[in-house]
Amino acid sequence: MRITLVVSDADDVRSSTSDLRQWLGRDPELRPRMARAAITAPEPGSMGAAQELVSLVLEPGGVAATLGAALVAWLQNRRGNRTVTITLPDGTSVTVASERVRGLTAEGTGEVAAQVAESIRQRAVTARESEQTQEEESSDRAVPAEGTDLPDQPGRAGT
Repeated sequence: MRITLVVSDADDVRSSTSDLRQWLGRDPELRPRMARAAITAPEPGSMGAAQELVSLVLEPGGVAATLGAALVAWLQNRRGNRTVTITLPDGTSVTVASERVRGLTAEGTGEVAAQVAESIRQRAVTARESEQTQEEESSDRAVPAEGTDLPDQPGRAGT
């Protein structure tokens, strides 16, 4: 599952995004899952700068917890207000803001990181179930219905 992270509400979004990429890249579990993401241009006619994305490929397992913890820690260690929006493949997003995590205790930090991780996990499970359903439906269409006459093949009755 490929997710993207976008930093906003910072004076220098590009620098903040680069800083987040470096922060996440220090984690041995996240580093191999990071993918280079293109800078997206603003929509035609809209105001604002281009956005730089951090892209990660997550697989089932505990990596979502690692990402949640790293993201909350990064936000707690930044000056000023920053918001990171995690966009999942189905288009839903999870947003974490620095002003909501900065003064948290260790217990509160862990709870927010767990909430972020659980949101990502839930979406991953939903996406996986959807993919499996689509695969099953396509394989069901490829199998002839019971009682359908098949052409004679070696080893089958009637040959």
